[in-house]
Amino acid sequence: MNQPIHDAQQLQSLNTIGTISYVLHLIVAVGALIPGGQFGPVLLIAALIIDLVKRPAAEGTWHASHFRWRIRTVWIAALLYALTAPLWFAFLVPGWIAWALISIWFLYRIITGMMRMNHGQPMEYPL
Repeated sequence: MNQPIHDAQQLQSLNTIGTISYVLHLIVAVGALIPGGQFGPVLLIAALIIDLVKRPAAEGTWHASHFRWRIRTVWIAALLYALTAPLWFAFLVPGWIAWALISIWFLYRIITGMMRMNHGQPMEYPL
């Protein structure tokens, strides 16, 4: 009889953690699109640490897919930013365009994940 209550509490806890993480990611994503709004690295690292630490608690629930989604989003964005960083040094405008596109993609993934989590749906895994 205690199992359903425990499961409901676990899911509520995971939903709270997911909401905090998504909000931190959202602040970073919006900040990446606003000139001078580059305060995000600290928040992004905090969100990533939360996701990495709390991920094991989500195993076996639909929330596990959201942890994977957020973690993969951060690593893929970091890789894309690193790969396009030389454009900033060689050509300012192409670097700006590349980073803007990556930031829009990052924002899209965060909003998509947030909406699906709020509807109680797991994430798919396309990039």
